[in-house]
Amino acid sequence: MRKIVYTCALVAGLTSCAESYLIQGSSSVAQLDGSKLYLKVVKDKELANLDSCEVVHGKFRFTGTLDTTQLASLYMDDQSLMPLVVEKGDINIRIDNAQQKVSGSPLNDVLYDFLDKHTRLQNQMQELDHRYSQMLLDGIDEGEIDRTLSVEAAAIAQQEDSLVSDFVVANFDNVLAPFVFVQMASSVPQIEHIMSKAPDTFKNNPTVSEFYQYVQDSGNAAKEIQHDGAAPSDIDDTTIQDILNGKENTH
Repeated sequence: MRKIVYTCALVAGLTSCAESYLIQGSSSVAQLDGSKLYLKVVKDKELANLDSCEVVHGKFRFTGTLDTTQLASLYMDDQSLMPLVVEKGDINIRIDNAQQKVSGSPLNDVLYDFLDKHTRLQNQMQELDHRYSQMLLDGIDEGEIDRTLSVEAAAIAQQEDSLVSDFVVANFDNVLAPFVFVQMASSVPQIEHIMSKAPDTFKNNPTVSEFYQYVQDSGNAAKEIQHDGAAPSDIDDTTIQDILNGKENTH
């Protein structure tokens, strides 16, 4: 009898370690109706399905348990729609023609507040193109336009750089930092600045370490190209996406 009680207590204890999540979504995009959606996570350097469901009358729902908080992507077939954190609690996804947003849980709220700020800065940068055309139409000298807008572009780029760097540093202790670091850190000085502040737990993250090794290898290759008198190439976005998706770096 004592063994039975002990076994029941052990099972209950193991079950309590797994946290439950509920993800409820809605969409006003007609093309999504009837589609199969997948929650995918990186497992053993490969994308694996965590859960799946069908969109019915603009509604969809994922539910289950997980042993640890994970950064996932919402997919329709092979198309990645948006990132989200699968964590304990009730999570809401909204997809429409204007925006895609995840809310309702702590890390998702933090992530999408950051993404909103990042999008606003990108929109400001794109608006400079419209202003350039308008200033030309107004008869302003092209050199003056270049001088004015280049200063504004540099200021926006600096804000974006600071936003990304500060976000990664502030989230070293959770799953958001590796994702944003690999996805949005865009220059070697910015990457080195972040790594100089990073704890070992962040540096030893497989995705981070693979990406950082790739950046270092690319930097060494660029130095060799410059030595030969040719222009260095940019960081390969395809390789970065492969790293994010858990694929081996074959470049």
